[in-house]
Amino acid sequence: MVWVLYPLVAYLLGSIPFGRIIGKAVARVDVREKGSRNIGATNVAREVGIKWGALTLVLDALKGAAPVLVLHMGGFEGGLAELCGLAAILGHQFSVFLGFRGGKGVATALGIFFALEPFACGAALGVFLVVVLLTDIISLGSIAASCSVPLFIFLFSGPIERIGVAVAVSVLIVIAHRENIGRIIRGEERRWKRDVKDHPRRSRSPSSSSSE
Repeated sequence: MVWVLYPLVAYLLGSIPFGRIIGKAVARVDVREKGSRNIGATNVAREVGIKWGALTLVLDALKGAAPVLVLHMGGFEGGLAELCGLAAILGHQFSVFLGFRGGKGVATALGIFFALEPFACGAALGVFLVVVLLTDIISLGSIAASCSVPLFIFLFSGPIERIGVAVAVSVLIVIAHRENIGRIIRGEERRWKRDVKDHPRRSRSPSSSSSE
Protein backbone atom coordinates (compact mmCIF):
# COMPACT_ATOMS: atom_id res chain seq x y z
CA MET A 1 0.00 0.00 0.00
CA VAL A 2 2.80 2.44 0.85
CA TRP A 3 4.24 1.92 -2.64
CA VAL A 4 1.07 3.49 -4.05
CA LEU A 5 0.03 5.95 -1.35
CA TYR A 6 3.38 7.65 -0.73
CA PRO A 7 4.23 8.26 -4.41
CA LEU A 8 0.69 9.60 -4.91
CA VAL A 9 1.16 12.09 -2.07
CA ALA A 10 4.57 13.05 -3.50
CA TYR A 11 2.99 13.57 -6.92
CA LEU A 12 0.27 15.83 -5.49
CA LEU A 13 2.83 17.82 -3.53
CA GLY A 14 4.97 18.16 -6.64
CA SER A 15 1.91 19.35 -8.57
CA ILE A 16 1.52 22.53 -6.49
CA PRO A 17 2.38 25.34 -8.98
CA PHE A 18 4.12 27.72 -6.62
CA GLY A 19 5.38 29.95 -9.45
CA ARG A 20 1.89 30.57 -10.75
CA ILE A 21 0.49 31.06 -7.24
CA ILE A 22 3.18 33.62 -6.40
CA GLY A 23 2.75 35.48 -9.69
CA LYS A 24 -1.00 35.75 -9.19
CA ALA A 25 -0.76 36.70 -5.51
CA VAL A 26 2.03 39.25 -5.80
CA ALA A 27 1.42 40.93 -9.14
CA ARG A 28 -1.75 39.45 -10.64
CA VAL A 29 0.46 37.98 -13.33
CA ASP A 30 -0.06 34.51 -14.83
CA VAL A 31 3.54 33.53 -15.55
CA ARG A 32 2.28 30.95 -18.03
CA GLU A 33 1.34 33.88 -20.27
CA LYS A 34 4.53 35.92 -19.75
CA GLY A 35 8.15 35.58 -20.84
CA SER A 36 9.06 31.94 -21.39
CA ARG A 37 5.55 30.93 -20.23
CA ASN A 38 7.09 28.66 -17.61
CA ILE A 39 6.07 28.40 -13.94
CA GLY A 40 9.68 27.99 -12.78
CA ALA A 41 11.88 30.30 -10.74
CA THR A 42 13.73 31.87 -13.67
CA ASN A 43 10.57 33.09 -15.38
CA VAL A 44 9.09 34.27 -12.09
CA ALA A 45 12.29 36.23 -11.38
CA ARG A 46 12.13 37.88 -14.80
CA GLU A 47 8.42 38.68 -14.76
CA VAL A 48 7.63 39.30 -11.08
CA GLY A 49 10.94 40.05 -9.37
CA ILE A 50 14.15 38.35 -8.30
CA LYS A 51 13.11 37.85 -4.67
CA TRP A 52 9.91 36.13 -5.80
CA GLY A 53 11.88 33.98 -8.18
CA ALA A 54 14.12 32.99 -5.27
CA LEU A 55 11.06 32.12 -3.18
CA THR A 56 9.70 30.00 -6.04
CA LEU A 57 13.04 28.20 -6.25
CA VAL A 58 13.01 27.40 -2.53
CA LEU A 59 9.39 26.21 -2.51
CA ASP A 60 9.81 24.09 -5.65
CA ALA A 61 12.93 22.53 -4.14
CA LEU A 62 11.15 21.85 -0.84
CA LYS A 63 8.28 20.03 -2.52
CA GLY A 64 10.87 17.63 -3.92
CA ALA A 65 12.94 17.36 -0.77
CA ALA A 66 10.12 16.98 1.78
CA PRO A 67 8.70 13.56 0.80
CA VAL A 68 12.16 12.17 0.11
CA LEU A 69 13.53 13.33 3.46
CA VAL A 70 10.55 11.93 5.39
CA LEU A 71 11.06 8.48 3.88
CA HIS A 72 14.85 8.56 3.84
CA MET A 73 15.10 9.59 7.49
CA GLY A 74 12.29 7.19 8.41
CA GLY A 75 14.42 4.24 7.33
CA PHE A 76 12.36 3.22 4.30
CA GLU A 77 14.55 1.27 1.91
CA GLY A 78 14.24 -0.49 -1.41
CA GLY A 79 13.95 2.65 -3.50
CA LEU A 80 10.70 4.05 -2.08
CA ALA A 81 12.25 7.46 -1.36
CA GLU A 82 13.70 7.57 -4.88
CA LEU A 83 10.33 6.59 -6.37
CA CYS A 84 8.65 9.41 -4.45
CA GLY A 85 11.25 11.83 -5.76
CA LEU A 86 10.44 10.75 -9.31
CA ALA A 87 6.73 11.16 -8.55
CA ALA A 88 7.36 14.73 -7.32
CA ILE A 89 9.15 15.58 -10.58
CA LEU A 90 6.26 14.15 -12.59
CA GLY A 91 3.88 16.21 -10.48
CA HIS A 92 5.78 19.40 -11.24
CA GLN A 93 6.01 18.69 -14.97
CA PHE A 94 2.49 17.27 -15.33
CA SER A 95 0.55 19.06 -12.62
CA VAL A 96 -2.98 17.84 -11.98
CA PHE A 97 -3.80 21.44 -11.01
CA LEU A 98 -2.69 22.80 -14.41
CA GLY A 99 -4.31 20.31 -16.74
CA PHE A 100 -1.27 18.00 -16.58
CA ARG A 101 1.09 20.71 -17.73
CA GLY A 102 3.78 22.34 -15.64
CA GLY A 103 7.39 23.39 -15.36
CA LYS A 104 10.73 21.85 -16.21
CA GLY A 105 11.49 20.35 -12.80
CA VAL A 106 15.03 21.62 -12.18
CA ALA A 107 14.39 23.14 -8.74
CA THR A 108 12.35 20.12 -7.65
CA ALA A 109 15.18 17.84 -8.76
CA LEU A 110 17.59 20.03 -6.78
CA GLY A 111 15.55 19.39 -3.64
CA ILE A 112 15.34 15.65 -4.26
CA PHE A 113 19.03 15.08 -4.81
CA PHE A 114 20.12 17.52 -2.12
CA ALA A 115 18.13 15.32 0.28
CA LEU A 116 19.42 12.02 -1.11
CA GLU A 117 22.94 12.78 -2.36
CA PRO A 118 24.15 16.17 -1.07
CA PHE A 119 27.74 15.74 -2.31
CA ALA A 120 26.65 14.73 -5.81
CA CYS A 121 24.11 17.55 -5.79
CA GLY A 122 26.78 20.04 -4.75
CA ALA A 123 29.04 18.88 -7.57
CA ALA A 124 26.18 19.27 -10.06
CA LEU A 125 25.56 22.79 -8.76
CA GLY A 126 29.21 23.50 -9.52
CA VAL A 127 28.62 22.33 -13.10
CA PHE A 128 25.60 24.64 -13.32
CA LEU A 129 27.56 27.66 -12.10
CA VAL A 130 30.49 27.04 -14.45
CA VAL A 131 28.24 26.63 -17.50
CA VAL A 132 26.15 29.71 -16.66
CA LEU A 133 29.26 31.82 -15.99
CA LEU A 134 30.72 30.76 -19.35
CA THR A 135 27.55 31.04 -21.45
CA ASP A 136 25.10 33.24 -19.48
CA ILE A 137 22.37 30.74 -20.40
CA ILE A 138 20.39 29.40 -17.43
CA SER A 139 18.72 26.62 -19.40
CA LEU A 140 22.05 25.25 -20.66
CA GLY A 141 23.42 25.23 -17.11
CA SER A 142 20.30 23.40 -15.92
CA ILE A 143 20.59 20.77 -18.65
CA ALA A 144 24.29 20.21 -18.00
CA ALA A 145 23.79 19.97 -14.23
CA SER A 146 20.88 17.55 -14.47
CA CYS A 147 22.81 15.30 -16.84
CA SER A 148 25.81 15.30 -14.50
CA VAL A 149 23.84 14.13 -11.46
CA PRO A 150 23.77 10.38 -12.36
CA LEU A 151 27.51 10.47 -13.03
CA PHE A 152 28.27 12.13 -9.70
CA ILE A 153 26.01 9.72 -7.80
CA PHE A 154 27.91 6.86 -9.44
CA LEU A 155 31.27 8.42 -8.56
CA PHE A 156 30.12 8.86 -4.95
CA SER A 157 29.05 5.18 -4.89
CA GLY A 158 25.32 5.80 -4.64
CA PRO A 159 22.91 2.84 -4.80
CA ILE A 160 21.87 1.57 -8.23
CA GLU A 161 18.21 2.51 -7.78
CA ARG A 162 19.25 6.09 -7.03
CA ILE A 163 21.37 6.24 -10.16
CA GLY A 164 18.46 4.85 -12.18
CA VAL A 165 16.05 7.49 -10.87
CA ALA A 166 18.65 10.19 -11.50
CA VAL A 167 18.92 9.04 -15.13
CA ALA A 168 15.12 9.11 -15.47
CA VAL A 169 14.93 12.60 -13.94
CA SER A 170 17.69 13.83 -16.25
CA VAL A 171 15.84 12.50 -19.29
CA LEU A 172 12.61 14.20 -18.16
CA ILE A 173 14.42 17.50 -17.63
CA VAL A 174 16.17 17.35 -21.01
CA ILE A 175 12.85 16.58 -22.74
CA ALA A 176 11.23 19.50 -20.91
CA HIS A 177 14.01 21.74 -22.28
CA ARG A 178 13.60 20.61 -25.90
CA GLU A 179 12.47 24.05 -27.07
CA ASN A 180 15.36 25.68 -25.21
CA ILE A 181 17.76 23.26 -26.89
CA GLY A 182 16.42 24.30 -30.28
CA ARG A 183 16.90 27.98 -29.44
CA ILE A 184 20.42 27.31 -28.13
CA ILE A 185 21.34 25.59 -31.39
CA ARG A 186 19.92 28.53 -33.37
CA GLY A 187 21.63 31.07 -31.09
CA GLU A 188 18.28 32.50 -29.99
CA GLU A 189 18.15 31.48 -26.32
CA ARG A 190 17.67 34.28 -23.80
CA ARG A 191 20.70 35.27 -21.76
CA TRP A 192 20.31 36.12 -18.09
CA LYS A 193 22.57 39.19 -17.79
CA ARG A 194 21.20 40.69 -20.99
CA ASP A 195 17.64 40.17 -19.73
CA VAL A 196 18.43 41.91 -16.45
CA LYS A 197 20.11 44.79 -18.28
CA ASP A 198 17.35 45.21 -20.88
CA HIS A 199 14.49 44.60 -18.44
CA PRO A 200 15.60 45.79 -15.01
CA ARG A 201 13.60 44.42 -12.12
CA ARG A 202 10.75 46.68 -11.16
CA SER A 203 8.70 46.79 -8.05
CA ARG A 204 5.45 45.25 -9.15
CA SER A 205 2.24 45.88 -7.30
CA PRO A 206 -1.32 44.73 -8.05
CA SER A 207 -2.19 48.28 -9.11
CA SER A 208 0.70 48.65 -11.57
CA SER A 209 0.89 45.13 -12.98
CA SER A 210 -2.50 45.23 -14.66
CA SER A 211 -1.17 47.53 -17.38
CA GLU A 212 1.79 45.26 -18.25
